[in-house]
Formats: sequence, C-alpha cells, structure tokens
Amino acid sequence: MRRSIAYREPEPFSAINTTPLIDVMLVLLIMMIITIPTATHKLPVELPQGPPGQVLDAPHRLDIAANGALAWDGRAIADAELPVLLAAIVAADGVLHFKADEAARYERFAEVLTTVKRAGVTKLGFVGNERMAFD
Repeated sequence: MRRSIAYREPEPFSAINTTPLIDVMLVLLIMMIITIPTATHKLPVELPQGPPGQVLDAPHRLDIAANGALAWDGRAIADAELPVLLAAIVAADGVLHFKADEAARYERFAEVLTTVKRAGVTKLGFVGNERMAFD
C-alpha cells in the first residue's frame, strides 16, 4: 500500500504585522515629547493699553560709555544723579531708552540696569541692538 501525500495550497496569513506600526508610533511619540516643551513656553509681555494715536513724550536716553561713564540725554551724569532722574521718569510715566557701548563691561551694565529696575521704570527700551536683529 502506497500512501498518497495530499498537496495543500498555502493559506493566507491572517495576522497583521504590527512591527511597522509600533515603529511609526514610537517615532511620533518621540517627536511629540521633543516639541511640546517649546510649544508651551510662555513669556509674559505687558502690551500698551492706550487709545490709538496717543502722542507720547519724547523718551529719555541713558547711555553707558565704554569706560562705564553714564550720560543722560547726551549730558554726562554721576551715579548719584541717576536715581533722582529715574524717579522723575516714573512720576511722569515716561519712557527710557537704554544703550550700552559694546566695549562696556557687563558688570557695569547689570549694575545700572538694577538701578533702573529698582526705580520702578516700566517703559524701557534697549537701543543699539539693530545689528543683532533677525532677518
């Protein structure tokens, strides 16, 4: 007696290969983890709340020279004079433009900026950074 071996057609594989799906999901998860902290970073900014067309007084200008000397609207001043001038700006709700020479020491800049902050100046603009602007 001879046994006959029956030939059967291969059946289709009915399970889904989930490895590519898991790979794609892991890549998307990593991309979300990297990008979410930058999207949620906030920097609070107080925007002006005045009627449009409001004319402001001319801003005062505070300069720090390369040697650390101070100038107020082009006139040389002593360090002791600065708090009095800043108090006048705060009382008049004025604007202060602040410019430091490139060669000025950072310690001097920080010292003067601390004095400005302690005086309560809220309308402060930094002048002379145009070369660092992004295009």
